[in-house]
Amino acid sequence: MTRLTLRPGRDRRVRGGHPWVFSNEISLIDGTPPPGEAVEVYAHRGEFLGTAYYNPHSLIAARILSRESESIDTAAFFRQRISRARDYRTSVYGKLNAVRLVHGEADGLPGLVIDRYGEVLSVQLLTAGMDRRRNLILEALDELFSPAAVIARNDVGVRELEGLPRQVELLTGQLPDRLVVTENCLDFRVDVGEGQKTGHFLDQKENHLALRGRVEGKRVLDLFCYSGSWSLHAARFGASDVTGVDISRTALALAEENARLNGVEERCSFAKADVFELLREKERSGERFGTVVLDPPAFVKSRKKLPEALRGYLTVNRRAMNLVEPGGFLFTCTCSHHLQREAFIDMLRQAAGQAGRGVRLLEIRGQAYDHPVLLSCPETEYLKCAVLQLL
Repeated sequence: MTRLTLRPGRDRRVRGGHPWVFSNEISLIDGTPPPGEAVEVYAHRGEFLGTAYYNPHSLIAARILSRESESIDTAAFFRQRISRARDYRTSVYGKLNAVRLVHGEADGLPGLVIDRYGEVLSVQLLTAGMDRRRNLILEALDELFSPAAVIARNDVGVRELEGLPRQVELLTGQLPDRLVVTENCLDFRVDVGEGQKTGHFLDQKENHLALRGRVEGKRVLDLFCYSGSWSLHAARFGASDVTGVDISRTALALAEENARLNGVEERCSFAKADVFELLREKERSGERFGTVVLDPPAFVKSRKKLPEALRGYLTVNRRAMNLVEPGGFLFTCTCSHHLQREAFIDMLRQAAGQAGRGVRLLEIRGQAYDHPVLLSCPETEYLKCAVLQLL
């Protein structure tokens, strides 16, 4: 196997359990291995650090899959890793109907995401190393799950950083005409071919439950509602009236179908609007709601864009705070790793000051249990959900 040697003093983070090796940390590599080829990583003084795959075209040049000297090019390797990931989810949830089965680095499989929607598996092969091993992964998935279909949602920008095309591919089987899954006793139709992410937002499932006791008898405004997960949970937990807002007609059609599917369509309405404009208009009109949910897409995709993104977060949170009646609640989220928890809370503090509102921080929640965080790899923590009470 090709040997990759780190520069002096560049092994500390890797020794601490982080699976990434950056291109500027490499002192020497034997030969010219192609993208995705397996390599063994060594410290400058010759100590073995792990087995990885390599990509000479990526800033993250190597990603470690094992701390042992072993082959990562067998279906058995992937079967063992995916089986371990599955067993963890089973211990948490029991039935695996709508669940993230593999969460990249946190499951020892950097560059691989697998979501299960009933009998359909939606995968993302985010790196050249995982793309190169797709047949091994498919073999392991067939042995473990016998899925009706496996679809690759490789339509994400991070693949371009690896020199890979953005595309959606049906890898095996046939997709059902209509796919419905269950989350927290609610049913949702999932569009695995064209829906956002891999078809559904699985990472908020525990946070949705935090609406219980905070929406009963209240008017609720759900901003960036997508397929209506927050809205439907609010209705199920007793909200008197729920308004979901999104810019996508496709998402709104899905939300409306999901409301009918769960028998809450009389209390849920959905509107197409630019959330930024709508916030401005409702703030100007003085309209108030018992609970507001603000769950926007990531405003910041890179560290250099953080100052600009913070201004956007500050504006929408300030306006959202002014739409909450005294004693009501704001659920506000960020799904960007680059906006870390302390900076997120500081931004909310500034928004409260600008809004002139007293605000209690009741809790900061994170991503669902099937999206675990690897402590040695802080990049695996990205979702923050603050529950605020406006005074």
